[in-house]
Amino acid sequence: MGFLGAHMSIAGGLYKAIERGDEVGCESIQIFTQSSRTWKTEPLKEEEISAFKTAFKKAKVVKRVVAHNSYLLNLSTDNSEVRKKSIDFFVAMMERCEALGIESLITHPGSHLGAGEEIGLKRTSQSLNEVLKCCAGFKTDLLIENTAGQGGCVGHSFEHLQKIVEQTQHSEKIFFCFDTQHAFAAGYDLRNKAAYEKVFKEFDKKLSLKQLKAFHLNDAQKDIGCRVDRHANLGKGFLGIEAFRPLVTDKRFKNLPMCLETAPGEEMENYRTELAQLKMMRSS
Repeated sequence: MGFLGAHMSIAGGLYKAIERGDEVGCESIQIFTQSSRTWKTEPLKEEEISAFKTAFKKAKVVKRVVAHNSYLLNLSTDNSEVRKKSIDFFVAMMERCEALGIESLITHPGSHLGAGEEIGLKRTSQSLNEVLKCCAGFKTDLLIENTAGQGGCVGHSFEHLQKIVEQTQHSEKIFFCFDTQHAFAAGYDLRNKAAYEKVFKEFDKKLSLKQLKAFHLNDAQKDIGCRVDRHANLGKGFLGIEAFRPLVTDKRFKNLPMCLETAPGEEMENYRTELAQLKMMRSS
C-alpha cells in the first residue's frame, strides 16, 4: 500500500521529472539530481530549486520524491583516492537533495574489487561515517540499497547490511531501500506469500522494518540466486507479476515510495501499464 511510481528522467530540467511523473500517474518518483555519468558537480542555481519546488507543489499525483546516487561511486573500495572521491561526490549529492527538499538519497554500497568482503564492508561503514559527519543535521535520509552481489559488490545479504550498520557510528541514521530484483538475484525468494513473509521476517530480525524507507519494484531477467543485476519489466521475468501483490498490499509499507526501475518503453507506455497493474492489485 505504498506510493507507487517510477524513475523519471530529468532531461530538460529537474522539474520536468515531476511533470513526467504526474503525466504517467506516479504517486512517487525517483530521480538523479544531476547526470549520473560524470564526477563533475556544480551547485544548484536558485531558479532550478525554485522551479523544482513549484512543480512539486503543483503536482496532482506525485506526492513523494526520492533520489538515486550515481553508479560511479564506490564506498567499499580499499583505494583511498577513489573512496575519497566517492565520499566527496556523495556529500555533494546530499547537499543537492537537501536544497531541493528531497526526502531520501539511495546509494549502492560498492565493490571491494578483490580486497575481500570484510574489507569492503568495513570501508563502506567508514565512508558512510564520513558522509554523515559532513551532513549532520540534514533532513534528507541516507538509504543503502541491497545489491544483487554481482562481482565484488557487497550488500547482497542482510548479514552484509547488518555488518555495515553495526560498524557505523550513527546506526540510527542508516536506512534502507529494498530492490526486489537484487534480493531475488541474491537468493531471497519472493515468488509467493509464504516466501515473502519469510524474507521480511528475516529483514526485520537483522535490520528492522522501521529502517526500511523505500522500494524498487523490478522483475528479474535471470533466475533466483544468479547474483546478476538485470532488471526485467514486471511480469516479463522470473519473479512474475504476482510476486508483487504481497508487497503492494502490505499495510506495513503503506507510506513508503515504491518505484519502478524497469524499461519505460516508448512514451513511457510500459510504466503506464505496470503502474495500472500494481494499482489494481493494491485496490483488490
